[in-house]
Amino acid sequence: MDIEYYEKPNGRCPVQDFIRKLPSRDQVLVMNAIQQLEEHGLALGRPSVGYLRDHIRELRPDNHRVLYFVYHRSRAVLLHAITKKAHKVPDSDIDKAIEYKEDYLKRL
Repeated sequence: MDIEYYEKPNGRCPVQDFIRKLPSRDQVLVMNAIQQLEEHGLALGRPSVGYLRDHIRELRPDNHRVLYFVYHRSRAVLLHAITKKAHKVPDSDIDKAIEYKEDYLKRL
């Protein structure tokens, strides 16, 4: 599966910005999870990935979450990332990923 990082209209990339701010150990965890997604695509299942809502999925390295959607079954577009502090991903973060997805599709 191809991996693409969503870029905002201003050129900023939320997922790459998130990864850069992590401690190096966590950077490795997240990058390894992204590599697993690239290698296994839709075959990668729980506990590595989960479905949230509105076509938004979560990549689940440790307590971090990378929110993404699959475009035409061959491309994972990484939209937003967080360090999870509660039992579930907050709706506000899912809404942000949906906003980024809509922007991505509009500008495609």
